[in-house]
Amino acid sequence: MADVGSGYRRRWAVLALVLAAECMDLLDGSIVNVAAPTIRNDLHASTAALQWIISGYALAFAIGLITGARLGDRYGRKRLFVAGSASFAAASLASAMSVSPAMLISCRLAQGAAAALLIPQGLGIIRDVFAPAEQGRAFAFFGPVIGLSAVAGPIIGGALVSLDAFGTGWRLIFLVNPPLAVAAAIGAARIMPESRAARAPRPDGLGTLLGAAAMGLLIYPLIQGREAGWPAWTYLMMAASVLTAGLLAAWSRRRGLQGHGTLIETSVFRHRGYSAGLACVVVLFAGMAGTLLALTLYLQFGEHFSAVHAGLTLAPFAAGSVAGAVAAATVVVPRLGRGALQVAAVLIAAGTWWLRSVIGAHGLATSSAELIGAQLLLGAGIGMLISPLFDFILASVRDHEIGSASGVLNAAQQLASAIGVAAIGTVFFSTLGRSGFTAAIRQCLMIELGVAAVLLVLARALPRRPRDAQTAEIRLAPADSGNRQAPYDDARPGLAVLAIEPGQRLIGTVVPGSCQAAVNDFPLAGPTVSSE
Repeated sequence: MADVGSGYRRRWAVLALVLAAECMDLLDGSIVNVAAPTIRNDLHASTAALQWIISGYALAFAIGLITGARLGDRYGRKRLFVAGSASFAAASLASAMSVSPAMLISCRLAQGAAAALLIPQGLGIIRDVFAPAEQGRAFAFFGPVIGLSAVAGPIIGGALVSLDAFGTGWRLIFLVNPPLAVAAAIGAARIMPESRAARAPRPDGLGTLLGAAAMGLLIYPLIQGREAGWPAWTYLMMAASVLTAGLLAAWSRRRGLQGHGTLIETSVFRHRGYSAGLACVVVLFAGMAGTLLALTLYLQFGEHFSAVHAGLTLAPFAAGSVAGAVAAATVVVPRLGRGALQVAAVLIAAGTWWLRSVIGAHGLATSSAELIGAQLLLGAGIGMLISPLFDFILASVRDHEIGSASGVLNAAQQLASAIGVAAIGTVFFSTLGRSGFTAAIRQCLMIELGVAAVLLVLARALPRRPRDAQTAEIRLAPADSGNRQAPYDDARPGLAVLAIEPGQRLIGTVVPGSCQAAVNDFPLAGPTVSSE
């Protein structure tokens, strides 16, 4: 392990490897949306198969995220980073070679599982290789790099599909991953120091299985139900999902009372603000993921835009998200506190209504230019909401619960993306069969209006002020202190822009991109987090 007092000699190269892994993950999540219509035509995939191809990655990521972090704590983050990178390369290559929808779905699930091993390791590794005084500079790179990935993702995806190099078509979006992932694995093996927690608990195998079962029992009927005609088994599976989630909660509570490590810390759900915030995360990301998918399908299938044209058309949404995040961090949240979340919800509603009206007025003749204003407004609302949301949610939990609380939020965000693709995608295809493309996209945008209304109500249950530099302070204890109160590395750095000043106080914002987000706490294996 690197000496945190002086910093690891090759720490900036290590940071570059971690950022490369983050970019691979975010790009892989966003470029597949743009390539989806081409994939469907080439592989003759059903609409349900297309939904699985898109949502399978997020579903597997959600299932393995917390367990992947625990494995890194226990067996070494470098080891998991290398294994995750190599697995991601293999799964990406297999995805590019897929000859059937079933094969591609399996490969996408494998990609998500590999990402769950790879991505959670970054935060702990960076904390170990950088001296405390430099950690702020290191984490500051996440915002610009990942924000750029968010904006460029759809454009790059469209360009790769349209390029059709050597007749590869959509396969090129997966073929770009293996060289990058292999380079990350080799680089990590050569220059990355090992990093682990001294007393990490054993992974909760049964808890992981129960969590996977609960998620699968929900997603499967949502995707397959429409094509099957919504038979009784679809409703029974969704009911079983709720029961399985209850079993997971009971099992976690029991393990916690016995002093064992748990997949989730059930005490966080006793906080009204946290439960309301978790609901916000699920509703927000489900709506966003589903709406972006519906827009992509509408533009390419309905308006017959090329992949690169569709990617460029959606760029204002990402640009608006970045602008909204910056405005939230610098102006709106400091002045309005919790009211900033409600302002953001209103902007989401206004942008969605505008977008729905424009498409309703012009139908399949809607031009890219006519969608710019509405997308900028919608994106600004999304960015303004995501940016401070996790801070407000974490303000409602106790200091020793932050690690588990943030891990659950990240897993919920991934699961919500899969739910949104499944549910809103089903609405899109169902309406399309009856009433055409314009009615289908307008119906999905009506759901997004409902999402904005729910967010407006839920925001009132969150704390008035975020958990910020004045309420949370990180004490940097030695990484091998084995403090049992310390949160573990559940949270991925994701889209967080973190800065730890020489006084070791925590500040941060979040830049949204694709369908990902992250908390801006700093869960460490050794330190404790305390309020003063």
